[in-house]
Amino acid sequence: MYGSNLIGFILACVSSAFIGSSFIIKKKGLKRAGASGPSASVGGYGYLLEPLWWVGMITMIVGEVANFVAYIYAPAVLVTPLGALSIIVSAVLAHFLLNEKLQKMGILGCLLCIVGSVVIVLHAPEERSIDSVEEIWELATQPAFLLYTASAVAVTLVLIVYCGPRYGQTNIMVYIGICSIVGSLTVMSIKAIGIAIELTLEGTNQFKYFQSWVFAMVAVTCIMVQLNYLNMALDTFNTAVVSPIYYALFTSFTIFASAIMFKDYSGQSASSIASELCGLITVLSGTMILHSTREPDQPFITDLYTPLSPKVSLHLQSNGELWKLKDEDEQPSNFITIVRQDYFN
Repeated sequence: MYGSNLIGFILACVSSAFIGSSFIIKKKGLKRAGASGPSASVGGYGYLLEPLWWVGMITMIVGEVANFVAYIYAPAVLVTPLGALSIIVSAVLAHFLLNEKLQKMGILGCLLCIVGSVVIVLHAPEERSIDSVEEIWELATQPAFLLYTASAVAVTLVLIVYCGPRYGQTNIMVYIGICSIVGSLTVMSIKAIGIAIELTLEGTNQFKYFQSWVFAMVAVTCIMVQLNYLNMALDTFNTAVVSPIYYALFTSFTIFASAIMFKDYSGQSASSIASELCGLITVLSGTMILHSTREPDQPFITDLYTPLSPKVSLHLQSNGELWKLKDEDEQPSNFITIVRQDYFN
C-alpha cells in the first residue's frame, strides 16, 4: 500500500468508528424528541432542541472530517468501502443500547460486508495525480459525468416529490435511496474541495477560481439533503438495517460516480476490476441478508380516527329488549356472534 493510501486507510477507519457511533446516539436523541412532539419521520424538527441529538451530530461531524481528509490522500474506491466498519459499530451498539436484536444471520451479513470491503480495498487503484481545481472541473463537466449528474438529480426529485409522501413510511429504500444518490455527488464535491485545500496549503491558491466555490455550494446542499432524509430513515426504521443498506447503496453509487468522473479504473487489469466487482456483490449480498433477518417495525398509524381501544360495543334488539353488549359481557343464549374481536387487533 502506498504511503498516502495508508494515511487514507487509517483515517477512513477512524471515521467509520465515529460515524457508526453517531447513528446510535442520534437515534436515541430522535426517540427522546419524538416522545414530546412530532417525530422526524412525519416532518417534525423537535430533535434540533434535543442535546443528545447534537452529541450524535458532533460525533458524525468528527467522523466526516476524518473521512474528508481521507479522500485527500486516497481514491474514493478505497475510502468509501471502509464504511463497512460503521455497519459493525452501529449494529453492535444498537444490539446492546437500543435493544434492536442482531440475529445470527445478521452477523453473517455484517461479515460479508467486511469481506467484500477488504476485497475492494486490496484491489483499489492508485490515486490519480491532479494539479489544479480547473482540471477537476474538466472532469466534472465531461459528457458522461454530466449525464450521471442529471440522472441522479432527476431520480432524487422523483423520490422526494412522488415516492416520499406515498411510500416513505413503509419502504426503507425511498429515504435511503435519496441519501445514497445525493451522497455520491457529495463525495465527488468533497474530494474536489479536499484537493483544492491540499494544493492551496502547498502554495497554489485554488480558491481564486470560481470552480472551487461551485463545488463547495454543491457539497453543502447535498449534505443538508442527506442529513434530513437520513434522520427520517433512522426515526422510521430499524437502525441495524438502515446502516448497512445505506452503506451498500452509498458505496455502489459513489464507486460508480468516481469511476465516471475520475476514471479510477483506467489502466487497471481485467482481473483487478473483476475482483472489485466481486467484492461489491459480496457487500450487497450481506446487506440483503441483514434486510431479510431484521425485526419487523411497528406500523405507523396515520388515521386520526383509528380507535384507541379494540373493545366492541353493540346495541341489538332481541325479543323486544334492547341489549348493550361489550366484548367482556356474557352473551345471551339467542345471540349470534357475527364479529370476532381479533378482527380489531
